[in-house]
Amino acid sequence: MKLNLKIWRQKNAKDNGRFENHQVVANEHMSFLEMLDVLNETLISSQKEPVAFEHDCREGICGTCSLVINGQPHGPQNGTTTCQLHMRHFKDGETIVIEPYRAKAFPVMKDLVVDRSAFDRIIQAGGFVSVDAGQAQDGNAVPIGKEIASKAFDAAACIGCGACVAACPNASAMLFVSAKVSHLALLPQGQVEAKKRAQNMVHQMDEEGFGMCSNVTACEAECPKGISVENIARLNREYIGASFTANK
Repeated sequence: MKLNLKIWRQKNAKDNGRFENHQVVANEHMSFLEMLDVLNETLISSQKEPVAFEHDCREGICGTCSLVINGQPHGPQNGTTTCQLHMRHFKDGETIVIEPYRAKAFPVMKDLVVDRSAFDRIIQAGGFVSVDAGQAQDGNAVPIGKEIASKAFDAAACIGCGACVAACPNASAMLFVSAKVSHLALLPQGQVEAKKRAQNMVHQMDEEGFGMCSNVTACEAECPKGISVENIARLNREYIGASFTANK
């Protein structure tokens, strides 16, 4: 299948950037990143600069393969990361627009690569358990109900890809932050630091320049792991509760 690619090219954060048009011949069984590999091989053989894009595991786990494809973070397939998106979801002769994530907090480093270290700083602000919990106990020895454990596990499934930020018209990181707060807030191991965790992480999120949540819920629709916006409500409760406690 022959495809027309309209790809964003940008030398660095200070460059204005532009779209470039390329053609590539791909197999329908290729993944999206394999198709970009084919394009880069063609560019290199023509002594041209290859397109910079991020990837690591290519198994839908690490979240680094974050691209906006035809206006959708990770592309048109629901619940799928870019690396797990296959070319059979596109048509022969189709034009595919490929862009980096657009957010003030995610500055473009080069071409399709953005700096998402803002997420790392949010985690460093409170997304951890620092108390000594001792050795791992038998799972049945910790009295956590199945429903609570399932909700915590679902929140912990967040891979930090940033699709929620790219999908949000306000470039909000509330779904990411709420997932990281929720999976610890629901478990007894996270209760010790619960009062300051939400406050610290929300404060750092604001410092990084992310926008405010306005309940558009595009974040949930585009999240490759299906993280629920219910976690945002839990984050708000945790934050307000911690604020009242601090005032007292």
